[in-house]
Amino acid sequence: MTLRFYDTASAEVRDFVPLVPGNVSLYYCGATVQGMPHVGHIRSAIAFDQLTRWLQYRDYRVTVVRNVTDIDDKILAKSAESFAADFAAEPGTVRNEEWWALAYRYEQEFLKAYDALGVSRPTYEPRATGHIPEMHALIQQLIDRGHAYPALDGSGDVYFDVRSWSKYGSLTRQNIDDMQGAADADPRGKKDPRDFALWKGHKDGEPTTASWASPWGAGRPGWHLECSAMVTKYLGAEFDIHGGGLDLRFPHHENEMAQSQAAGHGFANFWMHNGMVTYAGEKMSKSIGNTISPAEMLELAPPRVVRYYLGQAHYRSVLDYQPTSLQEASAAVERIEGFISRAARALSGADAGAADAGHGSVPDAFAAAMDDDLNVPQALAVLHDTVRAGNTSLTAGQLDDARQALAGVTDMMRVLGLNDTAAPAVDEQATTALGVLVEAQLAARAQARAGKDWAASDAIRDTLAAAGVVVEDGADGASWSLKRG
Repeated sequence: MTLRFYDTASAEVRDFVPLVPGNVSLYYCGATVQGMPHVGHIRSAIAFDQLTRWLQYRDYRVTVVRNVTDIDDKILAKSAESFAADFAAEPGTVRNEEWWALAYRYEQEFLKAYDALGVSRPTYEPRATGHIPEMHALIQQLIDRGHAYPALDGSGDVYFDVRSWSKYGSLTRQNIDDMQGAADADPRGKKDPRDFALWKGHKDGEPTTASWASPWGAGRPGWHLECSAMVTKYLGAEFDIHGGGLDLRFPHHENEMAQSQAAGHGFANFWMHNGMVTYAGEKMSKSIGNTISPAEMLELAPPRVVRYYLGQAHYRSVLDYQPTSLQEASAAVERIEGFISRAARALSGADAGAADAGHGSVPDAFAAAMDDDLNVPQALAVLHDTVRAGNTSLTAGQLDDARQALAGVTDMMRVLGLNDTAAPAVDEQATTALGVLVEAQLAARAQARAGKDWAASDAIRDTLAAAGVVVEDGADGASWSLKRG
């Protein structure tokens, strides 16, 4: 068994060997909590949740850190907009309490979305505002090493000197002279327009609660600095994997890597980035109205279907949303659930429970796909092949084979996080009674079809459909599931 992942920094798929045998340290960028979660945030979280689950399945102890950026220019701007709208205040006016209240409210919305879609809670989920001393220490290290300087205009800003670090641009393979200036602060206090802010001096009009005392004057941290300080605290100066969305490679991850390595840290051994989500082949944009949010998806389909859709593509590829995407995902999930329900009815309760509690029974082809840069599309193909084989075994009365297929399907679902989505409670007695009644109707329908009484066959199917029971005919006979919604 050899795990292999694509490393953005080296632009190649490499063998994965953790720095500490048996342990994996993973940091992936969480949300800047300025508003409701969008689909890109959730796709990223699902991708790294799948990675975590697979590493755990391979018997690694995984320490996961996902940060919360709860102080940022965008949060202050959104807070000002919210206050102006809610209280008819002058634009730009901010109550001192509002920015952190807004950030906390949206942080809870992210947690609700993660939980609904079965994203495991990280080992640590630090907030930027809780790590100001660590940020001060990192800034001082960079100043002492000649890689950072206080702003030349006395504003209280502190900048990273990009030309002092010869490797700047290596993550994204860019030349400094070809880069645009960093737009995170007024360039008048910089040696080079590309220098980026490590610390931002407090400005008139900003809430006093959004600044902290520092050796360079009151202010707040720059976005890039926050992640470097937090990951170092929880995972050390060198760790295994740094993840995030593809849109974060530059400038965020490029700057993280530069400032951390310039401070003497080995930093990430692997950089892993998930692809974007598009709408009918186009970039999602509120201005043109081609967006869909996780909340909207959850209104259209159950959490398991939404999770299946958002996690079905290879993590590095673009995931394109179409109006029919959730319907297609629903059909795929129903086939899996239909087999699980059918197998549970055919097998004894004790046997089915034993299969559900199994571990280590994923097919070799599934394991090979997941080991190969987390190839989820290939792994899903194995899952559906196993479902088909399991249905064939049930039709043939080969219960040992069906039991093995059920164990494999259950484990594959667990690895992919499809067993941990929010779901309504199930009344087992009612489910058993329903199963007996439906199977009797299907037996009568099979008899009618054998006698070529198509009218009777169709009548039974229509009656079941009216009751919310979906019947699917296949080479191995009829199977059923409950209609969603």
